[in-house]
Amino acid sequence: MTKLLSVFLLSLLAAASSAGYSSSSDSSSSSSSNTIAGSKCDKNPLTELTFQLSGSNLHWPCDSTKNIYVQSGRYVPRNVIVTRAQLQRDSAFVALPRYKQGVPFTLGKVNLKKGECLAKIAPYPCWAIQEEGNCQALQSVVDVAVDQNGLLWALDVGIVNTLEQPIRRCSPKIVAINTANNKVVKSIDLSDLVTSESRLQFIVIDYSKDNKPFVYVADAGARSILVYDITGNKSYRIVLPRATAPTNDVLYVALTSKPDGTSTLFFSYLSSSRLYSIKGEYLRVGQGAGSIIDVGPKPYGKQAVLLGADGGTSLFFRYKGENDIYLWDSETCFKASNLQEVQRGGDCRLSTQVLPGHKRFMWALESNFHDFISDRTGCNGASIVLHPVVRECDD
Repeated sequence: MTKLLSVFLLSLLAAASSAGYSSSSDSSSSSSSNTIAGSKCDKNPLTELTFQLSGSNLHWPCDSTKNIYVQSGRYVPRNVIVTRAQLQRDSAFVALPRYKQGVPFTLGKVNLKKGECLAKIAPYPCWAIQEEGNCQALQSVVDVAVDQNGLLWALDVGIVNTLEQPIRRCSPKIVAINTANNKVVKSIDLSDLVTSESRLQFIVIDYSKDNKPFVYVADAGARSILVYDITGNKSYRIVLPRATAPTNDVLYVALTSKPDGTSTLFFSYLSSSRLYSIKGEYLRVGQGAGSIIDVGPKPYGKQAVLLGADGGTSLFFRYKGENDIYLWDSETCFKASNLQEVQRGGDCRLSTQVLPGHKRFMWALESNFHDFISDRTGCNGASIVLHPVVRECDD
């Protein structure tokens, strides 16, 4: 377990310095229907659509329940952080990993009501499924994806307190929830796909041209992409060439999709100087050898964070330690001249994800995750904001 802690901390420290995570595209939103706010630039970002999320603002069934959780140490507000999100109409489904003690639930839902800047986070789909130590429940959700059929897929690594003293509560699994009725419809045990070196980080959902669902999971520790065929109940492990991973830190993934249904998974380790891709048609049959494309070097030799996709052919990036967001159309050459700045970043928070959704905008999830893992957030905990991606004019 000591080895597990040291490996995980190494990964998280790399992530903190970049504070970035990849995005799975929301297939219900196409690139043509999601836009960057402001045709040229905007002096006044959409403040009424800016939502602050906080570990101090959770939805409780009653005050007595909250008091019990506080007194027993099962709720420590400053230890709660939102790291991933998926948008569906006027709701956001969020991952709250149990990095530290005191996280009462690990999968939540937020109503994005215009004008309510401080949004409450409620457990999703219910309190019962959040019980730590119950392997039928969720232990630590690190990523979520909503597919074109309204299914929410949650990646549960089964390990809690990863920033303190890691405890492996249960086997890693993927849980699918029907957002129409809030019922769990599938649970996939990943025990047979992982190794002792595994560090599962991100999940992407892909549909074949005949409408069959496939799940892709980034396994940074084992230098692999896990593939699960939902309909065929089959699984594969695509081992990535050693050249793609100079250091096994954060393995970013994002899926693009063309109008004809052709999908491509782009991936890169944070420390890698290059971006790679593999077509969905090869992933779906477990064909890794000879199928991986070297897309090209990252611009200016900088370490780049892959933030997400727009549901079409465009990807979003930022550079490590910087918060300006760039868009790249994957139908063009991967070079600096083809990167378009779509948002200038602030000083306090770094973008951790860009995703399509609500009000036909592209959205950014930002936080001071780097302060969170270093215990520098104070009693109020992490500063987390979800807002539309906005072009701003020069002063």
